[in-house]
Amino acid sequence: MAADRSAASGGGLQADALIERFKTIRARTEQLCALLSAEDAVVQSMPDASPAKWHMAHTTWFFEQFVLGTHAPSYQPFDAQFSHLFNSYYHTAGSMHARPERGLLTRPTLANVKDYRQHVNAAMLNVLDERLNDLQAEAIRGRGRMSTAHTDAAAPADTLADVVQLGLHHEQQHQELMLTDIKHLLSCNPLHPALRDDLAVSANSHAGDASFHEVSGGIIEIGAAPQTGVFCFDNETPRHQILLHDHKIAKRPVTNGEFAEFIKDGGYDDSTLWLSDGWLAAQRHGWRAPLYWSTDLNSEFTLGGERDIDHDAPVAHVSYYEADAFARWAGARLPTEAEFEYHATDAEVRGNFAESDHWQPMAAGDNDRQWFGDVWEWTSSAYSAYPGFTPLGGSLGEYNGKFMCNKMVVRGGSCLSAQSHLRASYRSFFYPDARWQCLGLRLAQDA
Repeated sequence: MAADRSAASGGGLQADALIERFKTIRARTEQLCALLSAEDAVVQSMPDASPAKWHMAHTTWFFEQFVLGTHAPSYQPFDAQFSHLFNSYYHTAGSMHARPERGLLTRPTLANVKDYRQHVNAAMLNVLDERLNDLQAEAIRGRGRMSTAHTDAAAPADTLADVVQLGLHHEQQHQELMLTDIKHLLSCNPLHPALRDDLAVSANSHAGDASFHEVSGGIIEIGAAPQTGVFCFDNETPRHQILLHDHKIAKRPVTNGEFAEFIKDGGYDDSTLWLSDGWLAAQRHGWRAPLYWSTDLNSEFTLGGERDIDHDAPVAHVSYYEADAFARWAGARLPTEAEFEYHATDAEVRGNFAESDHWQPMAAGDNDRQWFGDVWEWTSSAYSAYPGFTPLGGSLGEYNGKFMCNKMVVRGGSCLSAQSHLRASYRSFFYPDARWQCLGLRLAQDA
């Protein structure tokens, strides 16, 4: 979906384009949920995952809490109890239902949650329509603080356009989570049902060039440049200098076939390849292959059901520990996030995304610029603050900053990410033992 980035407010969207983007992204969530039965939508398969019904309600709660609660004084909440049920981790916004117990919320029903979305959507569109002139004025004044807040300490994301933009990117994150969560849920069913039987099969037949780009080191800049007016999360700022060492980085991610060779060579049995915590995790959980692979290494569970493994496609659903062990086995290492961003900055955001209707990683073919889509790529960088980082003020300051501990950075987006949601400076993060997300790896070496 093409975004009009000619205005500064709300991360670069003009007011009318922002309204259309709101309609499109909210409708996309409902299109994804239409693929589910009511039973699919309520079950929680593990503590890290959430029911689809909860995702639908939480993304609605976000707009009710942070937009309507601030910018629509006459707004009447759909149900006052929902503020507790569908808060995620915003302690400053009130209490919340325990995350591991979201699957116990059989009430409100799925129909109630859909009514809730309609109620909030109508109120949001009324506010946006009423404030159209104000939004245009904000654009002219260049007050889009979601992309400029970090020139002032703890500046709040207080303009309507800013918070709506944040809410829309937040919803795109949850659209990806909905797909990965339902994939895990369906994989637990012995019938191995497909979410969609009509998912496209990869058109690429080969993995592409496995060689490395060689790069001379020097001082570079990474991080988002807010003055461009393009949306960014606070954890992507501020833009800053960093020393990049001479290095080599692979032109494409590691493939299923390459990872299968690691398995056949005893990679899961050789403790010398593993970090101590990784070895303990692999033994505790019984890891012998990427998540969703069959024991004979011939097939894997996908959102299209059980399918033969495409050995030329990027490997997915591996933890940081597995990625790190593979890299050591291959005589390489994982790239730093700065190395990844340096190479991705000049690359067009194109590739295999959720819009491709494939929903599985695809072989690179002759594309040696496979920096976006297919799989999130583990880096060797711990998730922490950039020098001079200041979180957003108020409750929205809880969005990213408080998670900067015990997680690793992933880059690039996946085949389940929205294309319009990604950029070179985007840094996501997961615990190192996470596998249910579409997580893969790329190799790097010191030069």
